[in-house]
Amino acid sequence: MTFSTLARYFGALSDRARYAPLSIASDAWPVLAAGVYLRQCTRVGFGARAFGRPHIANNGTLIIGERLRIFSTMARTELVVFKGGKLEIGDCCAINYGTSIAATGSVRIGNRCRIGTYVLLLDNDFHTLERRDVRPPPRQVVIEDDVWICNRVIVLPGVTVGHGAVLGAGAVVTGDVPPRSLAIGNPARVHKTF
Repeated sequence: MTFSTLARYFGALSDRARYAPLSIASDAWPVLAAGVYLRQCTRVGFGARAFGRPHIANNGTLIIGERLRIFSTMARTELVVFKGGKLEIGDCCAINYGTSIAATGSVRIGNRCRIGTYVLLLDNDFHTLERRDVRPPPRQVVIEDDVWICNRVIVLPGVTVGHGAVLGAGAVVTGDVPPRSLAIGNPARVHKTF
């Protein structure tokens, strides 16, 4: 996070200082924490906030959009990008505590997505059934805009979740989910479309 980004953010906060001076500290701390904890990211958009201490391991490309809120308070949130991998998170997203996102190839999360607690997003199985020392090729995971992923959902490699879809709590998503639909169960099935 550059000085000009911080100055722009705190300039906007100074207008509120006349009305709620104590709220500046509570608003400023997550922005400063994001600057520290997200420093390994390739690019972090304006207004990103970190609540708690997320684990970031970037050996590829990790791009975070504007106004991300990442919570890592009750359990640590993990964003891991392996060598040659790419993880893109869009604008205005929220990632709750205990979530693990791992990218060996490509994981793309669209704008305005909400990710619940203890969600697991993977683009690789990390080993085959026959040989545990061989990593299979990654399959891209795409979460389109305005998706809501509820608690303890597992999204497996090669999945595309359509625009405005909802993944119900505890779902194990093994195949594509169409736009504007509710998918629940293990394996996840489309329950209804809206």
